[in-house]
Amino acid sequence: MTPSETYFTKIRSLVETVAAQQAAIHQAADWFAQTILAGRMVHLFGSGHSRIMVEEMWPRYGSFPGFNPIVELSLSFHNLVVGANGQRQAMFLENVSGLAERILRNYDLSKAESALIISSSGCNVVPIEMAEQFQRRGVRVVALVSLAHAQASTSRRADGKKLTDFADLILDTGAPVGDAMVTIDGLDTPVAPGSTVGGCLLVNSIKAEVAARLTAAGQPPKVLSAGVIVGAARATELFEAAYDEHAHRLAKLYAQVGPV
Repeated sequence: MTPSETYFTKIRSLVETVAAQQAAIHQAADWFAQTILAGRMVHLFGSGHSRIMVEEMWPRYGSFPGFNPIVELSLSFHNLVVGANGQRQAMFLENVSGLAERILRNYDLSKAESALIISSSGCNVVPIEMAEQFQRRGVRVVALVSLAHAQASTSRRADGKKLTDFADLILDTGAPVGDAMVTIDGLDTPVAPGSTVGGCLLVNSIKAEVAARLTAAGQPPKVLSAGVIVGAARATELFEAAYDEHAHRLAKLYAQVGPV
């Protein structure tokens, strides 16, 4: 097979791994729908390239409010690569203990909320401590990891605990150890990772299940939709309404922060 054919073959296997997790997908959707129906938010966090899954959930076409994307640029701003705001600093900072607590200090969290923490290895300090801090506050945590890679990796935490140790539910992208999936003749390191594909499959399958639950409960979500599908006027109406709803939900997270 050619390298691209090899990649597609491995991706099909990965799809099967993700599709086999229906029970976990439905459980995550139940918790997230309960949070949104309660007027609260599902918190999303990922450092490094895990940020991709955060933004895949919200905001983008086919998505709807109820999710709080926590994106720290110091941990996920990749395009400069080196120099100021470079990758070396980001990879260092995602293993600084205490940063997660500082991030969550910004929010007045409720036990009605839930969280999705994404980390392919599940071994970097900040995602682990985000999950730990959420659980301490009574917030349910769903961890999205590459399970084989996480099990084969060593935690950066001194106590050896991983993201999966602070998860109420675990989802597996199906990506292999090391993530990269294609071996090239004459090249001693594999290429072409799979965790983003698996992660996006999980995120969007959960999104679809949540939409079904909200609609069945009489609160159909305001979905960001293309004008070519719903018409320009309706698309604008949905965008404005969705962003307004996001602002109103977010305001609840700030209303009681700190001494009031």
